[in-house]
Amino acid sequence: MTPDPVLPGREAAMMPSAPVSRRTFVSAALGSTSAAVMVHSSLAADEEVRELRLAIVGCGGRGSGAINDSLTINEGVKLVAAADLYASKCASMRKAMQEAHPGKVALDDGSMYDGLDGYKRVLDDPNVDVVLITTSPGFRPIYLRAAVEAGKHVFAEKPACVDPAGYRTCLEVHDAAVARGTAIVAGTQYRRQVNYLGAIEHIRQGAIGDVIGAKARYCSGGIWYRPRTEGMSDAEYQLTNWMHFIWLSGDQITEQAVHNLDTMNWVMGGNPVSAFGVGGRFTRPDDSEMWDSMSIDYEYPGERIVSFMCRQLPGAASDVGNVIYGTNGQCHIGAINAGSRIFDRSGTMVWEMAGSIADAYRQEHKDLIDSIRADTPIVELRQMADSSMVAVLGRMAAYTGQKVTWNFATAESTLDLFPKELTWQSQLPRPQFAIPGKTKLI
Repeated sequence: MTPDPVLPGREAAMMPSAPVSRRTFVSAALGSTSAAVMVHSSLAADEEVRELRLAIVGCGGRGSGAINDSLTINEGVKLVAAADLYASKCASMRKAMQEAHPGKVALDDGSMYDGLDGYKRVLDDPNVDVVLITTSPGFRPIYLRAAVEAGKHVFAEKPACVDPAGYRTCLEVHDAAVARGTAIVAGTQYRRQVNYLGAIEHIRQGAIGDVIGAKARYCSGGIWYRPRTEGMSDAEYQLTNWMHFIWLSGDQITEQAVHNLDTMNWVMGGNPVSAFGVGGRFTRPDDSEMWDSMSIDYEYPGERIVSFMCRQLPGAASDVGNVIYGTNGQCHIGAINAGSRIFDRSGTMVWEMAGSIADAYRQEHKDLIDSIRADTPIVELRQMADSSMVAVLGRMAAYTGQKVTWNFATAESTLDLFPKELTWQSQLPRPQFAIPGKTKLI
């Protein structure tokens, strides 16, 4: 059997999906899959909806994409506030949204905030109903707590956290959101992509027998790097070049490959028992803390092993997807628009389904707004926090060269990467990358 094709790069999200075909033994079950997945529909012309006012914290590429998705898929919403470290990013985002969504942007200069405390100004604004948090990951536990305390509904990009301290904060915030009735929808868009939903349903129905293991890959090319410019403080440089500093990004496994690990948790029905891993660096700039490759074996309950690998190596082969092994077959779940397939023991494909990541990106925002209007707010922070912590667990194992248990990482570890005091002029510790056997497990 052949693996799923891989479409390199995020730009592939906008490519059209392949036609869907359906095969033999699951044809009847597919009807229930179609009923279970979420399909967006337009509001009736005469249907009155409560206007919801949106704000965004973090106006870079992912933030601009998220607010565009929300304004595209939802009626009765309006962008009214924004914050970013740099005022210029707020202005660029506003211009783009005004051009794309005339009539849905009411964002004046007085409602755009910059600097490290800009998010506070957004959350203090009584006109804001929903805030989209799309900053670098290290800030998310702090901002999520503040948003829920301010009574705002939230869309939060993945990952939820980059260390055990942030994970525990997220669990507290999840419970607080449930108690207060404030929605938190997570940016794990594959949970809303139809071919993922279809594949998981068929696995649950026994299409591949009992799940005995899996492999997950997020192997891609290089990633951006922003050199330090003259006059930058430590804080400004690291915040600008955030992907390369672990307190901000959590390394590739947390910031990017969390999508695969979220899928594995979904398939396995819970969190792993332990992780053991290896990795290293070959191509990173000298002041980057990131590794560029990592391989982790996760053990899930029932002695089921997930073989996971991620890397960012220019010129190396790409592989982005998941394979689930069962007693009666395999399920291949492809990333981006690659679709899902099920093969029986003989290698014959018995089912396939296409999926559009662009649709999934928009669906998460529609589900958020619909749940608010229905007074049934979705709160899925714990789910995203668990998956983020699976990534952190693997990183801890690889960085230290130790086998690390879920219980230790979540209940005993004292690892807290966020600076105790952070200002625009803060001096921060000199960047250093982990060395297994020397880096301590804490």
